[in-house]
Amino acid sequence: MSLQDDFKPVIAVLTMHDDQRMFRGNHQNFLDIVQTGENMGYVVYVVTVRDLNVSGPTVKGYTYNNGIGRWTSQSFPLPHVLYNRIPNREDERKPSVQRKIEECMHSGIELYNPFFFNKWNLFEWLKKSKSTQQLIPYTRRMRTATALGTVLRSYPYLYLKPESGKAGKGIMMLKLQERERLPYRLKIQSTRKSTTYKAATLSKLWARIRKETGHTPYIMQQGIELASSHKRPFDLRVLVQKNGKGQWSVTGVGARLAGSRSITTHVPRGGTVEDPEKLLTELFGEEMSTSLMKRVKSTSLLIARQVERGSGHTLGEMSMDLGVDDLGEIWFFEANAKPMKFDEPQIRRRSLERIFQYSAYLARQSKR
Repeated sequence: MSLQDDFKPVIAVLTMHDDQRMFRGNHQNFLDIVQTGENMGYVVYVVTVRDLNVSGPTVKGYTYNNGIGRWTSQSFPLPHVLYNRIPNREDERKPSVQRKIEECMHSGIELYNPFFFNKWNLFEWLKKSKSTQQLIPYTRRMRTATALGTVLRSYPYLYLKPESGKAGKGIMMLKLQERERLPYRLKIQSTRKSTTYKAATLSKLWARIRKETGHTPYIMQQGIELASSHKRPFDLRVLVQKNGKGQWSVTGVGARLAGSRSITTHVPRGGTVEDPEKLLTELFGEEMSTSLMKRVKSTSLLIARQVERGSGHTLGEMSMDLGVDDLGEIWFFEANAKPMKFDEPQIRRRSLERIFQYSAYLARQSKR
């Protein structure tokens, strides 16, 4: 083994400063990352945008002190690789944060996952390739009542989604039942429950939608009849990450079954974590389920490569939501550049190790 193969880069997890908690983000997730890295022999710490000075020899970072059971700060060497976990879009968009990310990228520090995805951009990127364009439900930006009315007449129901949403926040479902006295049905999902608003006219419906959306840009998307178990639809959550050779690979596939009254499958909204093979076998039989799982994995890699190409940046990981309809067709709904942690223990463990395997690959490339 050459010295270069044995080289272990210094890795820092990038987040924002917080006066109360030292730094923002999911502290438990950061602890898992730091401990995994240390167990694998890496120097790893959490650093805030504020403290990251790329021109000095050392930086102030945070590590977890097991002896006293809390995070403490100390001096660390400058990182070779930055793992971007800035927790929200508002922070990431700040000019000072953008400048710091640019500065890192020009200082020889490798940074992966430079930004959150925007839903509309994702669909635009995937439409550019024949192999991925057929995976996308019909999607348009939601700008006028007239356009919404036209699209609604073409599809049995639509999902209205914020372009920059996360964890199912702000998603609405819209149906047109022409024979009813109040033909427009808008299902609005709040944290725990959903409410249905009925309207007689398109203009009344539009007024209500605008009240919900405010100035947030939204997309409207064809609803897909997903395969269901006990009348509850489910989708597949796939985690793809680059491995130690710098190639995209599937870390794991989970399934999320929608809550009984929820319009999405998100766990905080009543969804449950299920075994994908079990659900698919129950619906399609063993043979078809096996081939479906293979297709889900190969499709995920296809999507990841196309999203990376479209973004014009080096990406290192993403999670994506894929749906399977009653005919066994696969549909793409969403990808997340900063995956939430997976609840399945084996996927979780592998996902943490991959962060370091890929970081080591990135650092080796930059040393060449």
